[in-house]
Amino acid sequence: MKKPKFVYKLTSIATLLVFVAFFSCQTDEDPSEDIVEVIIEDPDPDPDPVPVTDEDIGAYTTCNPEGENATRTSNDLPNPVNVGTIDDRSCYANYMESSILGKFWGVYNITDGSNHMDAPNTLQPRIERSLSRSQTTGIGSYARFTGIVRILEVGDTTGDNNDGSYIMQAKGKHTGGGGSADPAICLYLAKPVYGTGADADKQVSFDIYAERILVRGGSGSGREIVFLKNVNKNEQVNIELEVGFRQDPNDSTKKIHYCDAVIGGTAFNWNIPEPDRGTQSGIRYGAYRVKGGRAQIRWANTTYNKVEKQ
Repeated sequence: MKKPKFVYKLTSIATLLVFVAFFSCQTDEDPSEDIVEVIIEDPDPDPDPVPVTDEDIGAYTTCNPEGENATRTSNDLPNPVNVGTIDDRSCYANYMESSILGKFWGVYNITDGSNHMDAPNTLQPRIERSLSRSQTTGIGSYARFTGIVRILEVGDTTGDNNDGSYIMQAKGKHTGGGGSADPAICLYLAKPVYGTGADADKQVSFDIYAERILVRGGSGSGREIVFLKNVNKNEQVNIELEVGFRQDPNDSTKKIHYCDAVIGGTAFNWNIPEPDRGTQSGIRYGAYRVKGGRAQIRWANTTYNKVEKQ
């Protein structure tokens, strides 16, 4: 930023002396031709912005003393800015908060191999928040989450199949058995997109996918992965996710179990298979899965509400 400058224009010392003598005797004359001019320049109207970031950069280790926690819920902050109960299964870092870009952000950082809670080589690292589930299946029952997400980094591996990290997911149990005891219905996966030239080794944006079950309890090949949209690194993306039951518009005797998301203003609605088997509507969010490297997700302005109807 430029400092104000004071510029003094003087014709000459001799002219100044003549001016003083003349003006003292000719008070009725216009002295404008010999005026002493002072020009004050304004400060730089377009100063360079101060860089602001809450991204971890540089080398890191999988586990750190400040990332250790005795239980999955033991190291949350008092009165966190993000709603929900913490589920911390990463020894890289605990949940933190930052204040930048005019908002308070929940910080979710995880690294490959950092799940110190579950048996080795079983479940993926995560720092997520769980929200109480809608436990009824009547038409009009739902769970609804909103927030703003910024994605700074996601997991990256050799090849493409295991790239990416989940930013949120729809959850819910079902009747009749099959699959996980607490199955994921739809996971929202962010995969890295790298730049070119000087940015060839940098994640510059992220392709968002929906990883949806094909059958109740589906996992692996029992899911489809559908591209939704691309978002830029560090972009503030408005999020809405609602999971619930509505009446089938084609048959009033039937209901639909739906999972409707709005990501950056674009709606992505989806009907969950076998709606009559569903018993819950639930949502989790944060950072989950990193099969290589590190994931860094930020959440702000989070809200949650649910409705129970028999």
